[in-house]
Amino acid sequence: MSGQSVKRVVVAGGGTAGWMAAAALSKQLGPLLDIVVVESDDIGTVGVGESTIPTARTFNALLGIDEAEFMRATQSTFKLGISFENWGQIGDRYIHSFGQVGKSTWMGGFHHFWLQARAEGFAGDLGDYCFELQAAKAERFFTDENAAINYAYHLDATLYGQFLRKMSEAAGVRRQEGKITSVRQRSQDGFIEALVMESGEVIEGDLFIDCTGFRGLLIEQTLKAGFEDWSHWLPTNSALAVQTRSTGPALPYTRASAHRAGWQWKIPLQHRVGNGLVYSNAHMSDDEAHTLLLEQIEGEPLTEPRLLRYRTGRRRKTWDKNCIALGLASGFVEPLESTSIHMIMIGVTRLMQLFPFDGVNEAVIARYNRLAEDELEKIRDFIILHYTLTQRADSPFWDDCRTMDIPDSLVHRIALFRDNAQVFQAPGELFQVDSWLQVMLGQGLEPQGFHHMGRMIPPGQLRRALDDLKGNIAQAVERMPHHQDFLDRYCPSART
Repeated sequence: MSGQSVKRVVVAGGGTAGWMAAAALSKQLGPLLDIVVVESDDIGTVGVGESTIPTARTFNALLGIDEAEFMRATQSTFKLGISFENWGQIGDRYIHSFGQVGKSTWMGGFHHFWLQARAEGFAGDLGDYCFELQAAKAERFFTDENAAINYAYHLDATLYGQFLRKMSEAAGVRRQEGKITSVRQRSQDGFIEALVMESGEVIEGDLFIDCTGFRGLLIEQTLKAGFEDWSHWLPTNSALAVQTRSTGPALPYTRASAHRAGWQWKIPLQHRVGNGLVYSNAHMSDDEAHTLLLEQIEGEPLTEPRLLRYRTGRRRKTWDKNCIALGLASGFVEPLESTSIHMIMIGVTRLMQLFPFDGVNEAVIARYNRLAEDELEKIRDFIILHYTLTQRADSPFWDDCRTMDIPDSLVHRIALFRDNAQVFQAPGELFQVDSWLQVMLGQGLEPQGFHHMGRMIPPGQLRRALDDLKGNIAQAVERMPHHQDFLDRYCPSART
């Protein structure tokens, strides 16, 4: 197809992924493209992805979205991190925050100073030296144009898709209602030519974006891109989702509580709470999961629990011929660290950077796929970390997780931290050093050695520096309003 210009972009499927793609392309490349989104009101979306990471703010800024307006429209609350409960052992709790822990130097991370202080008997908890973590624990929040705080959002994914649809249509994106009955391919090379609708209408395009969810109508059912299964590392394959009425102030963090065959989420929005039970159906029946979920939730259920099946892994080709898969069509690494919406954002951002205006060719396909594969594999390792570093021995599920073989890339990271307290962020990697550090320590991985740069500072001076840092953070948090109070002033929702 090299040499054939690309102007007409057809997005198959709406929902969060489809309208994120349409909104970004129309905002950044609108005059150069003709964009149509094909979706059916009769086909539901998964729509339970309600938790994001800080990259969501960057993406919204790219689209020129006003934060308060967006939060009102999507019933959003602020998110400073995730509270992990019962993961290392039953009764454990730690917070993986979005903040920076202490102040690092070129020679090594702050945690080496902290480990030296701990060895000398005067270090506090590592989290004492992280502003965002302490704000989360205190249930406080504040932001403005000058605030140095790192955060994300809890949002209603369905409302987010609707918000982006309105924005996209105002920018000239056309929506085509209806079901796709077949996909027409070019005989000479298999490139997709058009989507044939149930009405008989034919939607032609130069480039197609598959946002049809797990079924992968274009990327898999049509192009047979292939799937790499990761369920031997990430054994959960089922989730039950239910919405409940709020019973108290919204917390500025997600809760992820482990149970005997997986874990449960709790995500506070302005108008309700999103709840879900993630589990392996080889270790827990659907009926058992349903009962456990309803036993654990707080507040009146607003919906019936909805069952979702998934398989962890990725498409072997995220971009194949003239089709790019986004969202669940491209793969899924389970919802534990809220990466699903990020993967849509980075997928469409990468497409804009590599957009094949002068024709699709193998070089650009290979580059896109290599970047997507590398990032997703590193996210995969970070998720596996939570499971393999458990000390739980109370169920066959956790026995399997604790003793399973893991990727060599993760074996190396764990050994490096265990033996030397060294943590790194690889080029192009989503999760930063502070994320790896918080989860490794939170899951109970204790380093046997560390860098001795802290010994270059007299103990009294090191102690004063840590005390000052801890005190400054505590004072800053004390000055912040409670999260719910700030929400009520900043972006009160009209919905009840």
